[in-house]
Amino acid sequence: MDAVFHALSHSARRAMLRRLSAGELTVGQLAEPFTMSFAAASKHVKVLENAGLVRRTVTGRRHVCRLEPGPLADATEWLRFYERHWTERIDALHAMFATPTKEQ
Repeated sequence: MDAVFHALSHSARRAMLRRLSAGELTVGQLAEPFTMSFAAASKHVKVLENAGLVRRTVTGRRHVCRLEPGPLADATEWLRFYERHWTERIDALHAMFATPTKEQ
């Protein structure tokens, strides 16, 4: 789980995952929208791979990446546990503003 949140902590890696949600892309294609080298993009992909979020297959010089959504589901499940706390606090905030004060 730590590796997943570490991988998601960088905006370029989040953008890469979003692009991979539409289908397989090469590392070069993942690097295109950014001002980064192939080597830098490859390092980002390696972080995503280590987290289990991406699977890379190599054929010759071609590195093709595919999204592996399983770890994202695990992270979502972990976050959902805390969702009720956020909801309770938001509900309390709404109630506080909905309650008339003596000045009203």
